Amino acid sequence: MRINLRTLSIASVVMIAASLALVFFYAPLDADQGFIQKIFYLHVPLAIVALSGFVIGGLHAIRHLHTGDRLHDARSYVSIHLSVIFGVGVLLTGAIWAKASWGKWWVWDEPTLVSFLIVFLLYATYYPFRYAIEDPERQARYASVFAITAGAFVPLNFLAVRLAENLVHPRVLATAEGGMPAKMWLTFLVSISGMALLWATLVRFELTAKSASAQLARLRRALEPGRPERRAPVPARAAPTIAGGAE
Repeated sequence: MRINLRTLSIASVVMIAASLALVFFYAPLDADQGFIQKIFYLHVPLAIVALSGFVIGGLHAIRHLHTGDRLHDARSYVSIHLSVIFGVGVLLTGAIWAKASWGKWWVWDEPTLVSFLIVFLLYATYYPFRYAIEDPERQARYASVFAITAGAFVPLNFLAVRLAENLVHPRVLATAEGGMPAKMWLTFLVSISGMALLWATLVRFELTAKSASAQLARLRRALEPGRPERRAPVPARAAPTIAGGAE
């Protein structure tokens, strides 16, 4: 069953509000780091959702190459776009946490930090790569190939980091208990659920906005006096348009 945007937005607000309440009033203080550890409930969910969004973008790219439907290209584009934005949040919150915990804004010998930066920079090249191609069909195909290749790199990178010996970053998923008490686990699960809902809501909102913009452009062209109705090409530097609306 497809959830409409309004319901999804309300669910996101409720879940994020619940996660904030749990973070500040329910989750206990960490014995070593104290209050600053609570940024964990923002930083880690942001990272997990961003990396998952990159993989989802790759899956939509596979569907685009398989079907040729530009709707899947638009979904891939938006998934990567929002995941890059979430990635900025990951790097900022990670720097704040590192400064408070280690006294440095960045630690280059920490595999988790560096690996996420590599993934982020890889996806930052998605935009110049895509818009360097003028033909819209070739642009969509090559962007899909990029999204698939980069999406396959994400889990491989994650596994490589998990196998690294020199690891200072908290490994919350290293064991069944994750080194956290039950109250922290509950807060973490609610936080990641809220972040995932926020990502899904923003994806749906952007797809809906692009669909409405494309329909409005078609109506304007159709109502132009003295101009024959024809399908206009997609501008080379425009985000992918959506035919048939967002699902």
